Amino acid sequence: MTDHTGRAGLEKDELYALALEFEQLRTDVVRSYTHSSLPDLATASHHLGALTGLVKDLSDEVLFRATDSDPGLDFGPVIAAYTSASAPAGRAMNNYTEAFEQLGFLRRYAEAPGSANLRDARQSAFDVTQDRLDLTVDSLQETFVTLRRAADWIDGTPPRVLAALSRSARPTNSIYRLPVEPPAPGPVRLAYTPAPRHGR
Repeated sequence: MTDHTGRAGLEKDELYALALEFEQLRTDVVRSYTHSSLPDLATASHHLGALTGLVKDLSDEVLFRATDSDPGLDFGPVIAAYTSASAPAGRAMNNYTEAFEQLGFLRRYAEAPGSANLRDARQSAFDVTQDRLDLTVDSLQETFVTLRRAADWIDGTPPRVLAALSRSARPTNSIYRLPVEPPAPGPVRLAYTPAPRHGR
């Protein structure tokens, strides 16, 4: 049987690493705008590309574990961590793409002849972009926290120690699946046992 000692630590490290990537992107987005300025389209394109890549990373991590059939590992807690993080990550993607659309509008009409209607439209686009960027930042923070908490929660007790514990004492947040012990063999019974003969 494969020795999986240390695998829980590796899974936790990967969750922490991906959490930090979301946090780094959040920091980059925060630095790209202020209450009176917005990111340019080149910067926004880089951020959108990075966010798209991170969302894909979440699905790839789930796919890798969902198709793993190792009888000694139960990836349920790890898969749940990635799928739970996909919800706020998806909201971040949705909000950033809406901001991206408004940035495109502002770029297109940046040098158009001024008019009252256009000024109102530009202001509206600016306000919507600010709002969507704020929501993106919040969702990226939620994704980071979700992954961090999930990594903290996964139990790292080695398989050999788990095997020595009673079933009721084993943690439910372990990724190690202990082999099922076969039932103890009982006495062999014959299908038919003739009655003993009695002497006459």
